[in-house]
Amino acid sequence: MQVLIGTSKGLMVYEILSDSAPKELAIHFLGFSVNMIFVDERTHRWWVGIAHRHWGQKFHYSDDQGASWEEAKLPSYQGFKMINGAPAKLMEIWSMQQGGADNERLWLGTEPGGLFSSTDGGVSFELNEPLWYHSSRQKEGKWFGAGSDFPFIHSIEVNPYNSSHLYVAISCAGIFESLDKGASWQPKNKGLLAAYLPNPKVEVGQDPHQLLMHPLDPNVLWQQNHCGIYFTKNGGNLWSEVFLKKGRSSYGFSLAVDENNPARSWVIPVESDQRRVAPDLKLEVFETSNFGQSWKSVSEGLPTTHTFDIVLRKSFKRKGNLMIFGTTNGNLFYTLDETPYWQLISSHLTKVNAVVVT
Repeated sequence: MQVLIGTSKGLMVYEILSDSAPKELAIHFLGFSVNMIFVDERTHRWWVGIAHRHWGQKFHYSDDQGASWEEAKLPSYQGFKMINGAPAKLMEIWSMQQGGADNERLWLGTEPGGLFSSTDGGVSFELNEPLWYHSSRQKEGKWFGAGSDFPFIHSIEVNPYNSSHLYVAISCAGIFESLDKGASWQPKNKGLLAAYLPNPKVEVGQDPHQLLMHPLDPNVLWQQNHCGIYFTKNGGNLWSEVFLKKGRSSYGFSLAVDENNPARSWVIPVESDQRRVAPDLKLEVFETSNFGQSWKSVSEGLPTTHTFDIVLRKSFKRKGNLMIFGTTNGNLFYTLDETPYWQLISSHLTKVNAVVVT
């Protein structure tokens, strides 16, 4: 398998096989922060979003696995305004997703909270106005930034059996569902708690950190939230909170799910919003096989000395028997074992922003 690693200083490409050590294949965009990676399984095209310190956001694609790159046209907010009347402008591309195996659509999630779509392979993108003008967004304080100045769409999940059905996760606003390819949207946040707000049960104002849909059962969604770990078995009609264990933080960003078992998932917790370090300075991965009724640490091979690493929302992936994650301190770990034994690929990268397995 090939693994694409987006770091604050470039895009790394590795090959990971079961019978040999991981091999570094290439480095692209050396020195620039690669904050978004997407591989379209229909066309095998690689897409990357790059955050230039001086030139802002850039967007590139490759049809030959990085042998050559083309710069793509950025989505535009021209003519659209924020609710305070200021002109809207693209701050960052956070996420990208294919629109389903039965069509050519691409979805793009951005900051300041706009969802774009393309029906011509990414030649042009159109802002989804039903979400941009959603009634909840028009009220001051309902959509707001979390770690950024503005709200941003970091997760897009499309039902593999019905391309008209999709979810987006917005920090901060919450989970929104569309049943008609984005023509209308409904918030799906019942059961979530926003402990940072006067009314923690608000319908809009929640802060999901990552959203994943189970590929075999699209009614099962997992969410790592600012205020805990949640799952739903009914498509988001009601979320249930689960806890790692008493006294153990359920704060974090990263989440992975088993492709075959909807009840099985993994999280890598963070101490807290205030102290974004590994809990007790111990980097650990936790696994559940029963929808969070119980958890166990599956951390063999990870550092046993104090570590300040955390794992960001796009930096932990599972595909087949491979699990891999990269940390904010540039450490890259992987395992091919059913009972994980983690091995270090590199301790010399810079901050890992995104990981994609292809």
